[in-house]
Amino acid sequence: MKIAFSALLLTCLTTIALAGENPVGFRSSTLADAHNDRTLEMVVWYPSATTAATQLIGDDVVFVGASAVRDAPPAAGKHPLLVLSHGYRGNWSNQIWLASALAQRGYIVAAINHPGSTTHDRSPKAAAQLWQRPVDVSRAIDGVTAQPEKFGLVANDRIAVVGHSLGGWTALEIAGARFDPDRFAHDCKAHPQLSSCAVYGKMNPASTSESKTALAADLRDERVTAVVTLDLGLSRGMTDESLAALPVPTLVIAAGVPSHDLPAELESANLAKRLPTASSRYVEISDASHFSFLSVCKPGAEAMLEEEVPGDGIICRDGDGNGARSRDLIQQQVTSLITEFLPPSPRN
Repeated sequence: MKIAFSALLLTCLTTIALAGENPVGFRSSTLADAHNDRTLEMVVWYPSATTAATQLIGDDVVFVGASAVRDAPPAAGKHPLLVLSHGYRGNWSNQIWLASALAQRGYIVAAINHPGSTTHDRSPKAAAQLWQRPVDVSRAIDGVTAQPEKFGLVANDRIAVVGHSLGGWTALEIAGARFDPDRFAHDCKAHPQLSSCAVYGKMNPASTSESKTALAADLRDERVTAVVTLDLGLSRGMTDESLAALPVPTLVIAAGVPSHDLPAELESANLAKRLPTASSRYVEISDASHFSFLSVCKPGAEAMLEEEVPGDGIICRDGDGNGARSRDLIQQQVTSLITEFLPPSPRN
């Protein structure tokens, strides 16, 4: 009963806190694919001038959702577009906190479920097509820009991609980074403890010569003008040459809490050293864990997850010890870093 009451109280406080802020619309959509049988689930958060009542989106027994008005009319004017790419076995709701915050600041924010590597779709065939992830993001850009009556007009010179974990790899690929399967396989022999290597092994995206060629191809979408990675993985497989010549500004944000299987020094920090210094920025957040970039957990959620599946409660844990902040405060910092890095929106 205490858990239920605390969750109810937190929901009420969240709703009150959002009252009076810029209204946000929310729409869900399905992007069909006649060629590759890869239908995408997409949701879009966008600025609106609606006065209709809001409802909580993505709120469940574990994570806190965010308020928006379903199917609200979009606000007038052009808006920057940002596409979110989730991590391995994640889903579009993982970065609701960021989508909502940026939509309130004037951004159109689209999030998609990547087939095969999402929470409710773990098809081995779809997961093995790792090179389709950047294509998914391009399809989301197509879907939003083609429907201004639903989501608002996109400022085509301001299109960014933000990715968490495997989504960070996706963001870099669409920006012009190139992946070398042989380089990555060799590196995993030297660093077998990395979770990136374990995930890559499960997906098995380079099992044939054709798939290796597809994975190593140039997957850049020239419409993308900036990218942000949130504690990414698989970066060690990217070529030095492609990273040194990456044509768009890049913000690399790392979780600084010590980690055996995803240490910042071997992933995000290593990536940042290989990017152009003039157009990239590296920030390591000392009290953030890999899971600090997921939505805020409700009171009692960690204990509930541990009881159901021992070990799963880790997704609700951030930094420990004196000075460690709440996930909400960490995410406020991340939001500020991103909005400061990206070109300003008309609504700022």
